[in-house]
Amino acid sequence: MRHFEWRDDLNTGISVIDHQHQKIVRYINTLIDSQHNEKIVFAVIEELTEYTVSHFAYEEALMEQANYPFLAPHKKVHDLFISRVNQYVERFKQGEDVTDELIVMLKRWLVSHIQNEDADYVESVQAVQEKMHYSVKQSMMSKLWHKLF
Repeated sequence: MRHFEWRDDLNTGISVIDHQHQKIVRYINTLIDSQHNEKIVFAVIEELTEYTVSHFAYEEALMEQANYPFLAPHKKVHDLFISRVNQYVERFKQGEDVTDELIVMLKRWLVSHIQNEDADYVESVQAVQEKMHYSVKQSMMSKLWHKLF
């Protein structure tokens, strides 16, 4: 199976999120490389699941901070994904070789999720981040101004 190559069209423009997505891609590639070693596959699946949960929490916090109006449905999509991955984990624990199926699902889901659901919140989050950056810059300029004069 071919490695999952990161593409520019998967960038959201939010560097922290993009780095987190790229780490998920690395997990998927590790699964591809290790698909014939049960111990490694299980360890990678567990790490991937834990990392994805923390990524989702971070993403949801950004959306909440931005007052993103579709946070609740987006969170439901995250919850459904975690549930789906947990089903693969259970099948794997029962001795079923789900690695290929899981890899295909992860690749498709990640691309679709980034390009659709994640793309929808980017503008809201970036607007808040720019506003915060501007406020910090203004505060620093104000402090500098008072020190100088």
